[in-house]
Amino acid sequence: MKILDDPRTLKRDDPARSTGDAPEISIFLPVYNEEPNLMPLHAKLDEALKTLDRSAEIVYVDDGSTDGSLKILRDIAEVDPRVRVVGLRRNYGQTAAMAAGIDAASGKVLIPMDADLQNDPADIKRLLEKLDEGYDVVSGWRKNRQDKMFTRKIPSMIANRIISWIGGVPLHDYGCSLKAYRRESLQDVRLYGEMHRFIPIYASWAGARVTELPVTHHARTMGKSKYGLSRTLKVVFDLMTIKFMASYQTKPIYVFGMFGMLAFAISLIAGLYAVFLKIIHKADFVQTPLPILAIVMFAVGVQFLLMGLLAEMLVRTYHESQAKAIYAVRERLGFRNDNS
Repeated sequence: MKILDDPRTLKRDDPARSTGDAPEISIFLPVYNEEPNLMPLHAKLDEALKTLDRSAEIVYVDDGSTDGSLKILRDIAEVDPRVRVVGLRRNYGQTAAMAAGIDAASGKVLIPMDADLQNDPADIKRLLEKLDEGYDVVSGWRKNRQDKMFTRKIPSMIANRIISWIGGVPLHDYGCSLKAYRRESLQDVRLYGEMHRFIPIYASWAGARVTELPVTHHARTMGKSKYGLSRTLKVVFDLMTIKFMASYQTKPIYVFGMFGMLAFAISLIAGLYAVFLKIIHKADFVQTPLPILAIVMFAVGVQFLLMGLLAEMLVRTYHESQAKAIYAVRERLGFRNDNS
């Protein structure tokens, strides 16, 4: 296998760097302890990019690797002018590495992928062709996934159905890293927790046209998988977060107020029933927990309402202090100072 071209034939004068022009494509890859995979991976990326008539850059984000991954990346960057390397101070996790890759990439189209050789760089061309059909996001679908059935594939299938239902974007495979994004579709995306898998949902909320494409998936042959069932709980919590943001991001008082009214209703019912027992059955208030329940639920209701009002103030501060719009415009026609 051809790993790299002869360093003597490669020029360090990168046209995109020297002219300041952004490349058409930015491929970025989070890397964590993938030392044996990096050279073969880069060779495949090199072959895939040669089939494209587009300028490109490759951004490797080393997420605090403890093996020789960063050294390999430095060696690759020395001989390939398309390569950029971002080395993080410690292991922050895939979402942070993805965010670093997005921030470092300068291309008009952004393509993330894994560095474990399970994604096939040859699929990049197909993703771009699908993007050229007018879509803003093309998500890879590992239709013939080469992973363990009970620990990886079945939990993933269940999770993808739930995410599609809650997020409103019906995709078969949110966990596939290989995707293609137009830069503008990621302009306002901010990643936290394990949110990288939900980027198509964020993009869709901003008006992006999202589709998916079956891609090749290879079994891991070198290195060790970093994922397991332990991530499931984190994904569940993040899913709760995106559902809240989807429905109540600009009107949090609705959800807090709903729970507050429910608490007030329980308080009222408990209080009235306690009075009923007192009058009809001559039962003293100390003989039943209903008065205490009424008082506690009333206090809980007040707290929920106050939390809702506080959340409303935070939301308005967030938008108004940054002059941040609560909507996104796809295009503008006929206005002054527009480029259209």
